[in-house]
Amino acid sequence: MRPPSAARGGLEGIPFRGPVATGAGEFRLRPVRLPQDLPLLTAWMNDPEVADFWELDGPAEVTARHLRAQLDGDGRSLPCLGLLDGLPMSYWEIYRADLDPLAEHYPARHHDIGIHLLLAGTARGRGLGSVLLAALAARILDAEPACRRVVAEPDVRNARSVRAFTGAGFELTAELDLPTKRAALMIRARS
Repeated sequence: MRPPSAARGGLEGIPFRGPVATGAGEFRLRPVRLPQDLPLLTAWMNDPEVADFWELDGPAEVTARHLRAQLDGDGRSLPCLGLLDGLPMSYWEIYRADLDPLAEHYPARHHDIGIHLLLAGTARGRGLGSVLLAALAARILDAEPACRRVVAEPDVRNARSVRAFTGAGFELTAELDLPTKRAALMIRARS
């Protein structure tokens, strides 16, 4: 994997490897590793509750193509495995929202950082989404002075996701018509 760089608009200021203490345990992100993580991520993408929103269900190559595009890309998006007390339980994409096509659909600000989150089946329904989103958003805002806002755009039909972001201090600011979905624009601004 090529490291992100400032010249390419990467995510160089965000600490992905350090642990974050939460009320649920020690949370850590680590970049996805191919091919090792592919079977787990493919299984998660084929979970019916996930497939409707991520649209990456099917054979492993579908998930692999999505991951490789980021891992071999320009450093503006990083796919990560979320570990809670050392156990994989979530998939995250951290991206420069201001450099993403999303920026054409909302009033983006320089260095907005975006988050996509998938909780594995065993992690759902326990309030972990809000706990982990709050911890990661705080970590991003503390670590990256240029970032004034963390944004997300879950599908408006995904009530669980919208609730998790709201519970993590994100505000629903608009609904956006994106090419593949109607999205809830969620923003957590620096205090």
